Amino acid sequence: MLSFFLTWLLAAVSLVVTAKLVPGLSLDSFSAAIVAAAVMGLVNAIVRPLIILMTLPLTILTLGLFLLVVNAISIGLVAYLTPGFQVAGFFPAIFGSIVLSVVSGLLGKFVKQNASEAL
Repeated sequence: MLSFFLTWLLAAVSLVVTAKLVPGLSLDSFSAAIVAAAVMGLVNAIVRPLIILMTLPLTILTLGLFLLVVNAISIGLVAYLTPGFQVAGFFPAIFGSIVLSVVSGLLGKFVKQNASEAL
């Protein structure tokens, strides 16, 4: 249960860092980031697989590059469903999805490395 909350917190921190780095993404507060992280988890678990399945031929045709568009759609949907999280357009959503992936990966690796050193 603790790892669930840590993952949720890391996702929220990643969203805050991404909103600071990418022009066109904005968060009103850290509580909005926490809500957006929860909504993002639901969107990634339910909606994103359906979109990927429906666009599979296009994804194969573009050798996977269409997944960037799917990620941008997911971020746009999260912004639409979350008060306090705004995305200014399509290109900020694409750049935001790339930066969010990198920031989440780095934070996850950093936390995992510190947790293994503590043992």
